[in-house]
Amino acid sequence: MVVLSALSARCSVASRRKKITGGRYAPAIYALFSWVESRIDFALGRVKIQRISFFIIEANMREYTKFYINGQWVDPVSPKTLEVLDPSTEAACATISLGSEEDVNLAVAAAKTAFESFSQTTAEERAEMLDRMAAIFKRRIGEIAEAIRLEMGAPSSLASTAQAYAGLGHITEAAKILRGYSFSEDLGPHRVVKEPIGVCGLITPWNWPLNQVSCKVAPALAVGCTMVLKPSEIAPLSAYLYAEIMEEAGIPAGVFNLVNGDGPTVGEALSRHPDVDMMSFTGSTRAGSLVAQNAAPTVKRVTQELGGKSPNVILEDADLEASVTRGVLHMYNNTGQSCNAPSRMLVPRALLAQAEAIAASVSDSVVIGPTDEESTTMGPVISKVQWDKIQGLIEAGIAEGAKVVCGGPGLPEGIESGYYVRPTIFSDVSNDMTVAQQEIFGPVLVMIPYDTEEEAIQIANDTPYGLAGYVQSGDLDHARAVATRIRAGNVHINGASGGFDVPFGGYKQSGNGREWGAHGFTDYLEIKAIEGYDAA
Repeated sequence: MVVLSALSARCSVASRRKKITGGRYAPAIYALFSWVESRIDFALGRVKIQRISFFIIEANMREYTKFYINGQWVDPVSPKTLEVLDPSTEAACATISLGSEEDVNLAVAAAKTAFESFSQTTAEERAEMLDRMAAIFKRRIGEIAEAIRLEMGAPSSLASTAQAYAGLGHITEAAKILRGYSFSEDLGPHRVVKEPIGVCGLITPWNWPLNQVSCKVAPALAVGCTMVLKPSEIAPLSAYLYAEIMEEAGIPAGVFNLVNGDGPTVGEALSRHPDVDMMSFTGSTRAGSLVAQNAAPTVKRVTQELGGKSPNVILEDADLEASVTRGVLHMYNNTGQSCNAPSRMLVPRALLAQAEAIAASVSDSVVIGPTDEESTTMGPVISKVQWDKIQGLIEAGIAEGAKVVCGGPGLPEGIESGYYVRPTIFSDVSNDMTVAQQEIFGPVLVMIPYDTEEEAIQIANDTPYGLAGYVQSGDLDHARAVATRIRAGNVHINGASGGFDVPFGGYKQSGNGREWGAHGFTDYLEIKAIEGYDAA
């Protein structure tokens, strides 16, 4: 036992001394302890010793305590660390550094210097950079998926498909668009040119961590901008891998910089910085408003992709079973943590009871469990703070008289740890209820009955948000007519979903600007008119 304790202590110290960046030393340490454990099991009649398990966990901890600034991994100016929690276990899975205004200043200075030369590179040179990024991304896609699973509790099936591949999709799409993109047009003797806007501050959320990083970085790089990225401090692991990909792809020093930190410190410093030319923010409407306020004194461009409370209008001529099933499964995707989730299902009043039964049956099919099991279809929500918020809103729905079709407050049956939420459906909801107006950001669906199509459209638009809308109908012309009347940036007919070339963004308090595809280039460009360019 003395030998065992000494060995454990030595390996623990070694794991802390060796910066386990990306967990690259973890497999060897894990193998060592597994071998030791097997020997001890044999010697002691297979009696397990908790100390071993503890140090195996410690050995698998990732340390991401450096920032990527000016092509180098550097220590923060003022050391301050934060543990990243795996929401499926509530255990720490990594340690990161939290940056300061001084770190932001260094990163912005590097980006400003790099812009002078990078803005003059050719489109083909930048397309080749994107190609190299895509090739490395493909090679490391397994690591990326595992990072996403750990940092935000996405089931491995989701992390390895939609979550990870979304990041890759934006890179390949940007390269394709860039090779056919025109940066100038002639109006008689005058030329209009599109030029990179300059240094971009990018703030990304935790719910689709690499999708949101990539849909900002790829177009910014494609048009010749330089940038400073602040990923979410509670889901930062995949962003570190992205930075490693940028480094390996040979992106010039200073073009891409990464500084971790929280919104009030790093986010505010980035938004206020006079040498940052534009801010691109994805997150809550409240936080997006603060970014805009902080940016206002320097009159920089601000684009925002914010919250949503998206209506899903099931028309009388729709296939009810298919429409409800699709709507419930979409709502539960990513544990309801998507800004465009179809969280308000509008159902003809005469069909409400049937719709409730279908929805309850679909909910029963959801598999909640460990995120590393392929059978799991729903993981936890991101944090205790988010779990508490969702529980409060579920209780508010009950208090306001909404009918509980399934689910409710508390942990799912058989779950004792992790931030898991019971898939919950409310019915007989009126649109003025709290659960119909507030973005819950969890697996909570509200079913709202309507009597006429006009009423359904009015309810659909009766929200401060306008990110997405959904229309279900057996008649395509009918669906199109309703879709044109929904005030939202993206409207989906009968479950259709756009590719990486389709613009994404919202109306009203869901934000401004557009991301994805060629339209996603626009916000990173300035328009210059050169009069007399071709004058005789």
